[in-house]
Amino acid sequence: MSTKNAGAGLAAWHAYMAGGGDPQALRDLLAEDAVFHSPVVHTPQEGRDKVFAYLHAASHVLGGDDFRYLREIIDGEQAMLEFQSSLDGIQINGVDIITWNDDGKISDFKVMIRPLKAINKVWEKMGEMLAAQAR
Repeated sequence: MSTKNAGAGLAAWHAYMAGGGDPQALRDLLAEDAVFHSPVVHTPQEGRDKVFAYLHAASHVLGGDDFRYLREIIDGEQAMLEFQSSLDGIQINGVDIITWNDDGKISDFKVMIRPLKAINKVWEKMGEMLAAQAR
């Protein structure tokens, strides 16, 4: 994949989200040195394994039946995807900011969420999911 175009990586990300969150498909999308920026953890999470854990949990927490991307802005190897979903009756609006490397792998993934009530609910549910994965 050229650094001039995020198209192939973006298509793979959409296929992962639409495909029910297959763990191997996600792992295959991530660069070895990928970094994840959480809306609730103040330090970046570095390395494929950590990024995998967070994104896999998030795809299950946020990726329910009502999850959908509203719009995309693509600039070279980066894409910004606005999404909406709900958890326990709380409407969630957020943005995924994704960067792909020269090999077409996700190298950086940042999530921003609003409103505060939504951030608190995501923090709660992500904590539960990450704890369950660690068992």
